Amino acid sequence: MKITVTKGALKNLKGDLLVLLMTRKESKKEAEKKLSMFDIAPAALKDFNGKAGESLLLYQNGSKPKSPRVLLLGLGDAAKADDFRKSSEALVRRSVLLKVKKLVLDCSSISAWSATSGEPTSMLAEYLVDAAKNASYRFDRLKSGKLDKGKDSGKDGKVLLKELCIRANAGSLKAVQEGVHRGSIIAEAGNLVRDLVNMPGNLLNAEEISEAAEDSGRKSGCKVTVYQKEEIEKLGMGGLLAVNKGSKAPPTFTILDYKPHCEPVATVAIIGKGVTFDSGGISLKPASGMGEMKCDMAGGATVIGTLEAAARLELPVRVLGLIPATDNMPGGAAQKPGDVITTYSGITVEVGNTDAEGRLILADALTYAVREYKPDTIIDLATLTGACIVALGYGVAGMFSNDDSLAAALYEAGKHSGDKVWRMPLWEEYDELIKSEVADVHNIGGKGAGAVTAAKFLEKFTEGHASWAHLDIAGPAFSASKGTKPVSGGTGFGVRLLLAYLRELK
Repeated sequence: MKITVTKGALKNLKGDLLVLLMTRKESKKEAEKKLSMFDIAPAALKDFNGKAGESLLLYQNGSKPKSPRVLLLGLGDAAKADDFRKSSEALVRRSVLLKVKKLVLDCSSISAWSATSGEPTSMLAEYLVDAAKNASYRFDRLKSGKLDKGKDSGKDGKVLLKELCIRANAGSLKAVQEGVHRGSIIAEAGNLVRDLVNMPGNLLNAEEISEAAEDSGRKSGCKVTVYQKEEIEKLGMGGLLAVNKGSKAPPTFTILDYKPHCEPVATVAIIGKGVTFDSGGISLKPASGMGEMKCDMAGGATVIGTLEAAARLELPVRVLGLIPATDNMPGGAAQKPGDVITTYSGITVEVGNTDAEGRLILADALTYAVREYKPDTIIDLATLTGACIVALGYGVAGMFSNDDSLAAALYEAGKHSGDKVWRMPLWEEYDELIKSEVADVHNIGGKGAGAVTAAKFLEKFTEGHASWAHLDIAGPAFSASKGTKPVSGGTGFGVRLLLAYLRELK
């Protein structure tokens, strides 16, 4: 989608749809004046209240108007970021239904909205653009198009929004342009994550995850290092190697390194689970829904997207991204329940269930990050447990942390970004549930507290690091076809959360 910003007169801007964005208050006090510019009867306002995401389609009278269709779009009270996101997403969805190719969005009042919300003008523009690009996302690269005959449409037959023109006053033009630039970067990073998550397992293995990281590094300027199987064996990453034993495709361990041009205010290591397809291994998953297990590398994809965006935004933070990657298959050489493995840390693990594999590969990466980089903060993301979905549903990630300040910062970043997290306990009594009789630790606990025992397992491989957080993104990372999201598949969850956190570091 091409995005332009202009200060041209609104009535002279040409598009398939002109959108008048207004708050509840504006819909009552100023809407009639705005409509008079377009020869539209004010009686239409009786059907419009200005609620966030509410819309009303109108048609201009007169001969050959620049934009024959006018859409009133509600912004609610313009008090919070979600008002802007909700309105922008609703606008794109309505534009697709109306087969709009060029959209003109009136943001003449953005300075007033800034005063109301307490957010900088550039940030409001960022919200609008990010949400618009996010809502316009389609994963159709695997469609041949042979069955779709729609002219000027995507491969799914739907007309795609090609251009968004934002109208701003001269005084806010520069700030809006800055917000458009940042919002575009963030949305593109989120959509990169979605592309990777949506790729089926036969088209995305561990080596292809590494190639995606290398492509991203070339684009953003991040340094990318890829360890192949022989090097992983030399490192002694027993967790990653054990999970890979049943696979024909070799594992990889990828490290992305973004260093700012200035002295970094902090060093943050972000670790993402990269299981490109999870059959469950010998502890085979049920057939129903197994196809969705292509999403089990969402944590690793989020690492790639976050590093790319951090570099393009030139954040003053050194950010490291670590992705242990493999698939989890039940081949003849696959690890078995009851096996004991030795991880990179030297800690031995009794494998009670081969479907609890994500924590095994993350264990190696966590210890590696601590020993090799000594970061100020470590955050790992993983589609780790169904238990977290049971606890929190599909819209919120479970957060576990040994650092109250970090947990508070991530919680606030979640509220601000829309990628919400909720803190879960890490109390010592849960350690009892993962004790092993034959090894240092067991990879599963009992029937209860599955998300907590998974986090407690990971904690043992942080080597006492004082600032660590684990994010279980099993629920929000992927929207199944029966879910509530407008578009099924990868959601890009985590990129906006992490960027919001990184941008607040001082």
